[in-house]
Amino acid sequence: MIGAVLLDLVGIFTALVAVGYAYLKWTQQYWKRKNIPYVEPSSIFGNVQNPLSRESDFRGAVAAIYNKAKVNGWRHVGLYSLSRPVYMPVDVELVKNVMAKDFNHFVDRGLYVPTFFALGGKRWRNLRVKLTPTFTSGKLKSMFQTLVDCGLVMERENVSSTHAIDIKDILGNFSTDIIGSCAFGIECNSFKQPDSPFRAHSKNFFSRTKIGQLKGIFAQNFPRLARSLGVKLINPEVSQFYTKVVEDTVRYRLENNYKRKDLLQLLIDMKTENEGQDDGYVGDGNSLTMNEIVAQCFLFFIAGFETSSSTMTFALFELANHQDLQERVREELSTILAKHNNQVTYDSLNELKYMKQVIDETLRMYPPLSFVTRTCVKDYKVPDEDVVIEKGTRVFIPVQGIHYDERYFKDPEVFDPERFNEANKKNIRQYSYLPFGEGPRLCIGERFGIMQTKVGLSCILRNFKVTLNKKTQLPLKMDPTKILPVAKGGIWLNLEKLDSKI
Repeated sequence: MIGAVLLDLVGIFTALVAVGYAYLKWTQQYWKRKNIPYVEPSSIFGNVQNPLSRESDFRGAVAAIYNKAKVNGWRHVGLYSLSRPVYMPVDVELVKNVMAKDFNHFVDRGLYVPTFFALGGKRWRNLRVKLTPTFTSGKLKSMFQTLVDCGLVMERENVSSTHAIDIKDILGNFSTDIIGSCAFGIECNSFKQPDSPFRAHSKNFFSRTKIGQLKGIFAQNFPRLARSLGVKLINPEVSQFYTKVVEDTVRYRLENNYKRKDLLQLLIDMKTENEGQDDGYVGDGNSLTMNEIVAQCFLFFIAGFETSSSTMTFALFELANHQDLQERVREELSTILAKHNNQVTYDSLNELKYMKQVIDETLRMYPPLSFVTRTCVKDYKVPDEDVVIEKGTRVFIPVQGIHYDERYFKDPEVFDPERFNEANKKNIRQYSYLPFGEGPRLCIGERFGIMQTKVGLSCILRNFKVTLNKKTQLPLKMDPTKILPVAKGGIWLNLEKLDSKI
């Protein structure tokens, strides 16, 4: 009797597996039925490598698919994330259509995160208009001294020529202090308290366990089911910590009529437009709830903290490997600062043209996001193709693949800031350089990020000669457990004190 029951259960299980496998194989024929070139999926994960066993990350996989499509002369390509079809434009004209020309078809990012970063439609447009004033020249100037003060602390607290320095960690402290002050209005003191909750939670956010990676793949491919199951991609301790920080700061400012020239104040002002509404108010796009304020501050923090520290890290890595370029940056810095009483000022930073070229080239070789996502919000006929991208289809813009395409950048593996000098920059094909995205969803904090990066690099290079330490593992390999590009084993540098400070 028991044996018969077990046999029936095995039979049912086998049938379910067979049906599931058949359904998966049918769904993974989607692009074939659409008559769009595609890359054959290699497993149940589609073109996404198994996160439980993979050695390389998905960023590299997307770039590899781009290269295969380019070699085959495809204008676009289909791929799969699990059973879900993903459309990837290869021709930069198609990229332009998705990101700008036909943006109304691809307004949503389609990410499983409850923040402004993932909002779409009218809600996103209204908030974008409201938040844009935070990043005008006047607002940036008012926050500039905070950046310089954090840079001075970095110069003072974390310099040595006697031992190797994990430069990513140092620059992470610097970025944490800046964003903590400008977004949350609090002093983080990361250099004196490297194990503080603020710093610890910021580090934890950008690391993913294998289980966390599986949850992420599931949530991004089945968002409705994930929401119904209450799947959380952010550690509850992390979200609770940042929520309390924001709520306490907002409460203090409102109760004490205290105002500060920062991002948080603008958000508070937007919230007060909604006074009189109860806590259940969802929002009309013209004002903010407390939950939305928390989301915006959190987004500004994670975007500004990791992207800027990563860019500075890779810039110093390349300058350590190219001493002639490093000296050129230092010479420019010396010349410009001499005109400004040897002070790092808002105006002096705007004159650092060659440093900006170095930053631009760093962002080309090490883009913070190797691909960006969109979701088709209404059926879209691909121009000059007998193809319709259906509503709900995810879209990947292959940033890293495009940045390393020799059709747009000669010798793409070579670090060459001259690509971005005034003469050559004019010849860069539109939509072939996308470190901050492009079109209406161009990163709203681009100018702040560049300003922060310039301050950090200036504070280090005017004081120290930077060389590569043997602890750095070459060639660089990116850690697949990190959301943004981070070198395995870290990037270790020596900082040799210059005889005279610039």
